[in-house]
This record gives sequence, structure tokens and C-alpha cells, in this order.
Amino acid sequence: ALIRSPKGFPKLKNDTFLRAARGEETEHTPVWCMRQAGRYLPEFRETRAAQDFFATCRSPKLCCELTLQPLRRFPLDAAIIFSDILVVPQALGMEVVMVPGKGPTFTEPLKEVEDLLKLRQKVDVTAELGYVFQAITLTRHSLEGRVPLIGFSGAPWTLMSYMIEGGGSTTMAKAKSWLYRHPDASHQLLRLLANVVTDYLVGQVAAGAQALQLFESHAGHLGPEQFQDFALPYIRDIAQAVKSKLKEEALPLVPMIIFAKDAHYALRDLAHAGYEVVGLDWTIRPQEARAQTGKDVTLQGNLDPCALYAPKEKIGELVKKMLEGFGTQRYIANLGHGLYPDMNPEHVGAFVEAVHTHSRHINKH
Repeated sequence: ALIRSPKGFPKLKNDTFLRAARGEETEHTPVWCMRQAGRYLPEFRETRAAQDFFATCRSPKLCCELTLQPLRRFPLDAAIIFSDILVVPQALGMEVVMVPGKGPTFTEPLKEVEDLLKLRQKVDVTAELGYVFQAITLTRHSLEGRVPLIGFSGAPWTLMSYMIEGGGSTTMAKAKSWLYRHPDASHQLLRLLANVVTDYLVGQVAAGAQALQLFESHAGHLGPEQFQDFALPYIRDIAQAVKSKLKEEALPLVPMIIFAKDAHYALRDLAHAGYEVVGLDWTIRPQEARAQTGKDVTLQGNLDPCALYAPKEKIGELVKKMLEGFGTQRYIANLGHGLYPDMNPEHVGAFVEAVHTHSRHINKH
């Protein structure tokens, strides 16, 4: 059966983000922030307080509220649905709990190759992740067309690394040892993840997502060789498979963003991986990123999140410099990673305002 998107969504009033993503001209540079729905907002902490983290993820009403909170405060140009990348391993049958002070923790991580047999080999994303689709549909209506809504997923290598490490890790040694010792089993797991991620992203568009971001957050733990073997092929496949399924199901072809943190060594390849937008972390110079990615993709990023600890005037100067480096067109301003919990919301506001003000000024002159 074809998944049809619920009709009757409100008309989009600000499509600056979508136009920039597609490489069309914009009056100002659009801006949003990774983790813009987050603990730096007191209202987020208040909404989240009573609830287990993943229970929050499973409540469409709460996800909608958390997604909208930053837009009530700041004139951001996009919303990103509140969720977590680890809902995908959960859909495969793994248990993940959020441990205060420690972060997401798998009760039984994958240890041996045999453990792959415990995973669901066929995942019905509507049955397992329908709560995310409901959250997207509700949020798309509740946004009232103010800005576009971004859906997202973790990429296969990043998800695999969590599933084997059982949580965060500074070295990813357990997950990387699989790549060296069990390349076949690793590919089997990555393929399974890529298939689920593809269906999950298509389902998000059917539910109302107007753009999609793939997070390869742990790219920096791989060297160029391993990235070529174990990350890039799946990143490419997902873009291609999502697009062909969207066509098949007569769903909108939405812009897709790839964000591979700390993977400058792969920027050229990522620019040709089938994504309209390449997200950048803060460790690369804007001019250098442009030179490597060429003229046919939009870049997104890449202010050091810690720059938001600076005084507001300084934030303005850094933003201006960043805009001069990237140019105001074919560019979406963002941070080079997510907002941190102890950041001052007023400084986030200063960042957003500086992007709008300086990009308008540069465009006029």
C-alpha cells in the first residue's frame, strides 16, 4: 500500500531554508541550530522533568511541544523534530535506557557476531516507529506553516557503534574492532541498518517532514579507508534509495542533508553522495570547505558551539566572519555541532539575529 501524506497541511510562509537547500537565491541566510530543542531552554527542562527520556520520544504531544519551544523564542528558519537517533536500534529490538549523568545506555550491547541473530531482520517502521511519524504530522500542523520541519536519522556506522559500545565512547574501540575482525558481519549489520533507516526516512516524509538530515556523528573515529568501506557506501545508498522510494510513492522529493562530523577527509566524496546539503563541523575553514565541495551543493554550519559562550558582540563578529567565508548564498547557517545544556538562550538569540542581520546587509551591498 502506498503511504500517502496527510493532506491539508498549512501553507508554508517562510521557505528560505528550503530554497537555500535547493541552491536557490535567498534574501537572508537561513539559520537553525542542532539541538535547538534542548536542555539550554528552561521550558524544555520543565516539560521533560516528569518523564523518562524515551517515554518523551514516544509521546507525539510532548515531541511537538519540545520542537516548537525554540521557535517561540527565536526567529529560526527551520524546526527539527524532537527525537533521538537511538530509536532505530530500539526498532531492531534492542533495549536502550537513558541513565542520568551517563547518557544513553544499551542493556545488552552486541558482543559477538551471533548477537546479530537477536535483531529483527524485517522491521515494519510504522509499527515500531509510528510514534515519530505521528509527532511529525502533529508538529507540521502545529507549526502553522511558520517554517519547514526537518526529520532525521542516525547513519548506519554511528548507530552500529552505539549498538556495540553500549553507549558513548572516546575510542569506539569495540565497534572498530568489529570492522577489522568481522568485516562481513559488520557489512551485514550496516546493510540491515541502512534498509531500516531508508524506510524510516521515507515514512517521515510521508508524515510531513519537509527535509531530512542524516547524522554520521561518529565519522571522526574512522580513518579515510574505513570510512570508504564502512560508512560512505551506506550514506550513498540511503540517499539513492530514499529518493527512488519517494518517487515510487508519489511523495515530495525533499532536500537531504548529510552531516558527518570530523570527516573533512571525505568532504569531496560527501559532496557527490546524493545529498543537496553537506553539514560541516567547526574544525574546517569555510573557504576550504567550499573549495572541496564545489558549486553544486549547499553547505550548512559551522560555528563552534562554544562561541556562544562569548559576549553577544563577539558572537556577531564571528557570525559576520563566517558569512564572509561561506558567502550568503547556497548556505545555511548553523553550529558545527549541537547546543550544550549550559548555554544562555539569549546568546542563541544573538546568533540567530546576527545571521539574519549580517546576511541581509551583505546581500544588499
